[in-house]
Amino acid sequence: MSEAQNTGSEAAGDARPLRLRDALRQARIEAADRTGVVVDLRDAEVARLEILNEALDPLFAQISNTIDLFDRGISQGETPRLWVDVVAHVLMGRDKRIYRFVQDTRFGRIVIAESHDIAAIVDAVTDYVARRMIEREHALVATPMAAPAVVEKPRRSAFWTFALGFILGAVALFGLALFTALRGL
Repeated sequence: MSEAQNTGSEAAGDARPLRLRDALRQARIEAADRTGVVVDLRDAEVARLEILNEALDPLFAQISNTIDLFDRGISQGETPRLWVDVVAHVLMGRDKRIYRFVQDTRFGRIVIAESHDIAAIVDAVTDYVARRMIEREHALVATPMAAPAVVEKPRRSAFWTFALGFILGAVALFGLALFTALRGL
């Protein structure tokens, strides 16, 4: 082989790794861009939930501090959620523009309200909060089941129990003495 052919094949050999290296670099950049888009979408979800949270401030300001049913806050996990209480929360729909107010039950998750409009979700949360407060009132007012009345037996005085025991003991001693006397004859 001539030296010119060797140089050409080495250049071609060097060109392939450079192209692969460039392709890997480009793939990493694209992956980072996609990750950035996902992060941006998550940030957009959190921002929308924060706007809803601020819209709910007047509602929760009306609730007495003595009522501890509600624990409102935004959790920023894989799916950001605005929690109303332990079992109800608002999350964003698949299109990231629709609010979905859901409640977890023992039979699964139910959708209470779903809307693009913040006012509709605020109304749904208001109705939910009112129902929960009424349930709480009913639970506090509910009368406990009446326990069966215990009928106390009339107690005999301790004196009569003592007197009866004394008489029976005296009769037993007299009987024992009589039995021993008759046996000895």
